[in-house]
Amino acid sequence: MVTAKVVIHWFRRDLRLDDNHALYKALSSGYPVVPLFIFDTSLLEDLPSDDKRVSLIYDRILDLDSILKKHNSGLLVEIGEPLEVFKKLVNNFKIEAVYTNEDYEPYAIARDNVVGSYLAANKIEFRLFTDHVLLHPSKVKKKDGNPYTIFTPWSKQWRAQFDPDQLEFYPSESEAGYFGSFQSIMPSIEDIGFQRQNVDVVSEFPETEFLDEYEIKRNFPAVKGTSRLGVALRFGMLSIRKLVHHTKDSYVYLNELGWREFYMMILYNFPQVVTQSFKSKYDNIKWRNNEDEFELWKNGKTGYPIVDAGMRELYETGYMHNRVRMITASFLTKHLLIDWRWGESWFAEKLLDFELASNNGGWQWAAGTGCDAAPYFRVFSPEAQTKKFDPEMKYIRKWVPEIDSFKYVSPIVDHRYARERALETYKKALK
Repeated sequence: MVTAKVVIHWFRRDLRLDDNHALYKALSSGYPVVPLFIFDTSLLEDLPSDDKRVSLIYDRILDLDSILKKHNSGLLVEIGEPLEVFKKLVNNFKIEAVYTNEDYEPYAIARDNVVGSYLAANKIEFRLFTDHVLLHPSKVKKKDGNPYTIFTPWSKQWRAQFDPDQLEFYPSESEAGYFGSFQSIMPSIEDIGFQRQNVDVVSEFPETEFLDEYEIKRNFPAVKGTSRLGVALRFGMLSIRKLVHHTKDSYVYLNELGWREFYMMILYNFPQVVTQSFKSKYDNIKWRNNEDEFELWKNGKTGYPIVDAGMRELYETGYMHNRVRMITASFLTKHLLIDWRWGESWFAEKLLDFELASNNGGWQWAAGTGCDAAPYFRVFSPEAQTKKFDPEMKYIRKWVPEIDSFKYVSPIVDHRYARERALETYKKALK
């Protein structure tokens, strides 16, 4: 057992050493810091062994460990359920406090309540900080104290509560309070139960020229019009504060970051959306839930080129352009009348940047069931969306190379018929 008192910084969705709120507070505590990462088996047990996100996380913690070694430190990596890990750590270290950044998903909140209670029983302080979002989900409220449910008024108040030029940064990268005598022992990815996969992650801030053209190009999947920073944001590989400061002059880009925080606020205040429609009356929809059609959608064989291109891109890369996410989600829920929860689950399995709040919010938006959603009678026409956003079919031809041959499948449903069927089904549910 280590006899000197230490504090622990528990890395979770903040896999970086710069501008890390909780890490900075831990390093400023006056005690040596033990940097900790836990491969949470309760989260990993249902994932396939070739899940790319685990490799992504593993590679990142290797990088962190390498940097920490330059501080004569290292990253303590544990495998197991967090409560059991902390029971072991309490026996191995004299822990003064545990520092970590908040996570607002229901599982994470429940996990932290359990760990926090155990630490409190052992007279160890559990300190949580806001880091994954610019503002805590409880901070932006209506005058009556209730949370917003519509994006536009929420976003006005959100923007009013911070000045991008006056944001507080936490220079954790400049501190030298790491636990100097600590040497890490890194498990192999096979020890965790997974296979190594190659994953490329964009983590560089967008350039000025990109931001100047963002509003014009962001809806066209055939061009590089989006920053593709979703993965880096999801795992905290870059600072949201620094990103907001960097992109402050792009109203539209900042608005997209706002949607990310808006959906986290919704999940935090209305956790029932994980399994239920935000607008409860929409749970009366009689979904068709045809399993054969769901498989065709998943595999990009619907006969609608823009839909098939998106689904194939997702399957092969773990990424899908945002405009195409809306088109594919609308098609599943409106054209095929398949429950949005089925589609959300598939995206959760395949998206490298899967983040519960945004995924849930996006799917409920597309299905018309969400807090601030497209109305149920808005049914995207795949053909119209193609003409508008992929007019030369460059994106489609990249992912559906057989589009111009007899090998391409026929549409599994007629658009006009499907639209009328969806409108009728929704109307019956909302009576």
